[in-house]
Amino acid sequence: MTQPVAIEIKATDLDAIATATGRVAVCVSPDGDLDPGSRRANRVTRGAVQRLIDSDGFKSARHGDLRTLAWPAGMEAEALDVLVIDRKAKALEMRQAGAALGRVKGSQPMHVFTGSQRRTEDLVQGALLRCYAFDDHKTPSSDRPETGTLTIYHTRPDDLSEAMSKRVAAVEGAFMTRDLTNEPANVLTTTEFANRLDDMRAIGLEVEVLDEAQLTELGMRTLLSVGQGSDSPSKVVVMQWKGGADDAAPLALVGKGVVFDTGGISLKPAGGMEDMTMDMGGAGVVAGTMRALALGKVKANVVGLVGLVENMPSGNATRPGDVVRSMKGDTVEIINTDAEGRLVLCDVMWYAQDRFKPAGLIDLATLTGAIIIGLGHENAGVFSNDDDFCAGFLKSAQAEGEGAWRMPLGKAYDDMLKSRIADMKNIGGRPAGSITAAQFLQRFVQDGTPWIHLDIAGVASVKSDTTYAPKGATGWGVLSLCRFVEDRFADK
Repeated sequence: MTQPVAIEIKATDLDAIATATGRVAVCVSPDGDLDPGSRRANRVTRGAVQRLIDSDGFKSARHGDLRTLAWPAGMEAEALDVLVIDRKAKALEMRQAGAALGRVKGSQPMHVFTGSQRRTEDLVQGALLRCYAFDDHKTPSSDRPETGTLTIYHTRPDDLSEAMSKRVAAVEGAFMTRDLTNEPANVLTTTEFANRLDDMRAIGLEVEVLDEAQLTELGMRTLLSVGQGSDSPSKVVVMQWKGGADDAAPLALVGKGVVFDTGGISLKPAGGMEDMTMDMGGAGVVAGTMRALALGKVKANVVGLVGLVENMPSGNATRPGDVVRSMKGDTVEIINTDAEGRLVLCDVMWYAQDRFKPAGLIDLATLTGAIIIGLGHENAGVFSNDDDFCAGFLKSAQAEGEGAWRMPLGKAYDDMLKSRIADMKNIGGRPAGSITAAQFLQRFVQDGTPWIHLDIAGVASVKSDTTYAPKGATGWGVLSLCRFVEDRFADK
């Protein structure tokens, strides 16, 4: 698994500005005021920092902008990065500024002089999130250097170290999500996925892997119907983090884990099908969140469940027109085998509620292309049966800078799922496709259970760089869910 860049936190040592190798970063204010670190860098470089600030190009500088002086005179470093920091910046603004450092760091060591800057932990977390590359399947170069340490110099190093512990855990969880989502399907099979989750026993999670025989006995027929055309066995993995009181009901997280989605008999077009390696993104977010909670030793009870299947066409695959009975007992007419994620989720959601009686239920899935049409790649679609529960999550997502937008539910949408021969159809037609998918899932939410459905099809993996990640998997949701758990479910 990709590990975050190693960080070292030290007391401020201005003499190190001249002798540090790799890259050195110092801070200046938007109006050009120098702090002790940038003053020392200016003196060492014989006024180069001040000349930069006085230049016409700096007049448009804003918080988070980065200006680089290559091979600065008087320094051992190859680059001096001048980061524009507003001392009154809010947490998210500091994280975004840190991402600018992470974007240029590369494999070299980087030394960042933050002085007494407030919210330095957010700056560092932003840098760590952006220092990510998925190169597991590239042939290693013999002269490729190891990634250098990120060293932070601060006036209160002990306080900063304490503040970083859970933030590093969240970054590691996000990286797990990115790695899983970026993996090709011939590597991340259902069995390999389950094995990687089982390995998290080592960090304190209780993990169970349910095989097809057990799923058949439980009655998870809709989930099994999705994977029956594949040679890869379908599985459900249950991960429990018991950090809270023994009698506290857990929050349940349920993730769609379709390791590859051809569409089944309702075969997708060839163009772009290679992107369907990311159709397990919901399960990836659940896995990464559980890892972050365990590493951060969060004082809450959370159970994560993922349904792992592969949707393939074959002589044994589910056909359009088939009728399958869910674990709940309702029958589903399969109109389109490419609307398979909801068939996976509905059985796992029912099982999670039956077994764990959760205090709340959140499911995550790269469920519909329709949500991309509605919200693009900026926001996940949020559907809920509970205003307070939903508002709490939206507040967490906003605080973490992860776009999320609430969408409607209603009886008229639900009526679009009526079937002539079964209790429901698995699709409601093209109009309101994301909403009817959510309505389908809501039928499997038990009375009294607060529930949120997150359609992350537009945000799980993207075609261009984001603030915190290179193009590809983003890890969206891990930070928001961790904050939501801390704020709403953790023992105080």
